[in-house]
Amino acid sequence: MILTRIVFILSIIIVFVLSIVNSSDISFFENLSFLSDKAIHGIIYFYLTFMGIICKFKISNFVLFLLILIFGFSIEIIHLFHPNRFFEYYDLLANLIGGTIALLINMLKN
Repeated sequence: MILTRIVFILSIIIVFVLSIVNSSDISFFENLSFLSDKAIHGIIYFYLTFMGIICKFKISNFVLFLLILIFGFSIEIIHLFHPNRFFEYYDLLANLIGGTIALLINMLKN
């Protein structure tokens, strides 16, 4: 359980760092198409939500899901002020879809 929580927290940190560096500094990100960028957003937020659920924090899975979405929204707000990043509603939608799928899979599993 503790190892899972460490992996989750490290994942949050890595997503945050990769979200605030210049996208031109990471050639893989710079060359992504619109759809592949949104797919990656969905996968990342599916992963974060699923990992958070596995951690079994003392909050409901729905509250965890909302906190992860707030995290993604906060990153998009940072992008408003970042000279080389852009706020994108479709990123938020992809985050929502990825997290929702993880939440639904967990609900169906139980």
